[in-house]
Amino acid sequence: MGLPPPSPLLLGLLLLQGVLRPLWGDLVFIPAFIHMTGPAVSASLVGGTEDVTVSLALLQDKEGLLPVPACGVPTNETEDWSLTVTPTVIRPENALDVTVRLKRGRQRCSSNEMDSFSESLCMVQTLLVSASRNSSCLAHLLIRVEIYANSSLAHNASENVTVIPNQVYQPLGPCPCNLTAGACDLRCCCDQECSSNLTELFREACFTGVFGGDVNPEFDHLCSVQETPGAPGWFPFLCVQSSPANSPFLGYFYHGSVSPGQHSSFEVNLHTDLRDFSDFGYKQGDPIMTVDKAYFTIPQVSLAGQCAQDAPVAFLQNFDVRCTTNLEVYREQDGIINAKIKNGAVGGIVTPKVTYEEAADPDKFITRTETLLSNESASRNVNVEEHYIFRWNNNTISEINVTIIRAKINAHQKGSMTQRFTVKFLSYNSGDEKEFSGNPGYQLGKPVRALNPNRLNETTLHLWQSAGRGLCASATFKPILFGENALSGCLLEVAIHENCTQLRENAVKRLDSLIQATHVAMRGNSDYNHPSDDWLEIIRADAPDTGADPPVSVNGICVDIPARLHIRILISDAGAVEGITQQEIVGIETRFSTVNWQFQCGLTCEDKADLFPVSASVQFIKIPARLPRPLTRFQINFTEYDCNRNEVCWPQLLYPLTRYYQGEAYSQCVAKSLLLVSFLVLAAFLSNPWTRTRKA
Repeated sequence: MGLPPPSPLLLGLLLLQGVLRPLWGDLVFIPAFIHMTGPAVSASLVGGTEDVTVSLALLQDKEGLLPVPACGVPTNETEDWSLTVTPTVIRPENALDVTVRLKRGRQRCSSNEMDSFSESLCMVQTLLVSASRNSSCLAHLLIRVEIYANSSLAHNASENVTVIPNQVYQPLGPCPCNLTAGACDLRCCCDQECSSNLTELFREACFTGVFGGDVNPEFDHLCSVQETPGAPGWFPFLCVQSSPANSPFLGYFYHGSVSPGQHSSFEVNLHTDLRDFSDFGYKQGDPIMTVDKAYFTIPQVSLAGQCAQDAPVAFLQNFDVRCTTNLEVYREQDGIINAKIKNGAVGGIVTPKVTYEEAADPDKFITRTETLLSNESASRNVNVEEHYIFRWNNNTISEINVTIIRAKINAHQKGSMTQRFTVKFLSYNSGDEKEFSGNPGYQLGKPVRALNPNRLNETTLHLWQSAGRGLCASATFKPILFGENALSGCLLEVAIHENCTQLRENAVKRLDSLIQATHVAMRGNSDYNHPSDDWLEIIRADAPDTGADPPVSVNGICVDIPARLHIRILISDAGAVEGITQQEIVGIETRFSTVNWQFQCGLTCEDKADLFPVSASVQFIKIPARLPRPLTRFQINFTEYDCNRNEVCWPQLLYPLTRYYQGEAYSQCVAKSLLLVSFLVLAAFLSNPWTRTRKA
């Protein structure tokens, strides 16, 4: 099946956009055009989605031109495709997730095709997803489908279990560049799924080295390898005679055993002993243990952005996470009621105190995909929020309070639920006073403490935590955490006739809202009642002039608009307490950077709001506690005596006799050196020149 000429197709797309533009309202598909090469694609429908009907149609292009679409007209030509519309987790009333998927039951590409045609196009179609209200078109999504025969869609994946060889005897990955199952990877000449005709196209540009399939190369010390003109003359006497199968590259991709052996039934039931040092007290970052020698776990967000259900809780590390769970697979876990946690002392146990509350607005957490007509069926409780408060004393846990907020839903309710889990560690004697961020130095991950004498409720510095469309008007704040560099931002809505002075003032106001404090605490336990001690004033550099306008202004163009707030915090080591390094803040500076803004127009400049991004960055810079000693004039001029710049270090000729040598006691070094000198003197007396002198 061939492709239509590119020029008529482009004209058809432009004609389609010209026809559809007057029909667009508040609704819009993001993106509006998708080039589909796989079995499924997704897009977002943003805007007022109430009473909106989403339909799928197959467009038949004639001579490269696409027909004018009609909304609400049923079609029987989309039986190969399925359309799924689900509300988004965030702001489901204003956004929908639209997924178009090719049904697996129909194999348009036969697996018995000739090898010469295995890389040709097997499906070329044009799909149109329409959003309408009362048969009135509001938005359209154009999908260009181009699926090749030799793709993962056209081949069934093998159900056989992959047998991983032991890499001690043979390479684990014989072809590392083979990344796609059932399809040919370009420039990967070791890929067995590439036909000979396709391999000839890139044979001269194949991947080399280990990634290209040379996973067992001959190493340099083999005698057969170094028979080259560049080999040293003494190499034939020191080369290694070894079989190429005995290669040091074995195990290059994985370290450790990967071949499961045959274990007895007794050994299979044994679990690996966890590293449990809780009986000697917890340290910051240690996992909290239970009396069953298991980790105390709470769902947390991993580095990949997914929720790990069995993530251990670390001592003195707070977190506040949200996880999305499917209601059909949700299972309530009441293990916290019967949990017995080690408190950090020998034989000490802490039992959590659990309090249940009812959610005031369950719809805030639950997104329903369908509405049940009957409410007579059984109901069940789900946990929408779980708040854990740990009271600690030195390196032990004295008390655990848990507050669980539940919501009652139908037992057969379908949809998704957003759960919130918080963990907070408080000192055992702390009450309503403000929480410390360390004692005395800051702890990594704790909020940076701040102070404003005119605003008593201002206790920290902030960054934005955007949600929904990312607008600054709806963004919330999150604290700046000590030692963690971060970058956040939000969007300002700006019109084409926006006043530049007003835009500057609005941007400065948004950026200044992050830093309402005037001082920051040097240490984690600085007292708020004594601002003159252990508090540093925030240095604000380059304050922008909001009223400076150019003599000639143009609509849609503004210069020197504050767009980013740079926060630089200087930290340093200030000693150690019980072997743990204590860090403090020695300086903080805020600085603005400006950009020139211009209204972004499409084919025509429409009277609608543009989005202007503003951002804030935090950077922690560690400086040495003591300034390094300056270089002497001798070290600057005579670099050949610098041991860090030369292979030969003359100042270290007598290194064992210097105080820098820590290998053994200084007295032993002196004794061994004197013994060596005595041997040298004795050898000098017994040498031939000395004997000749005595005879003369």
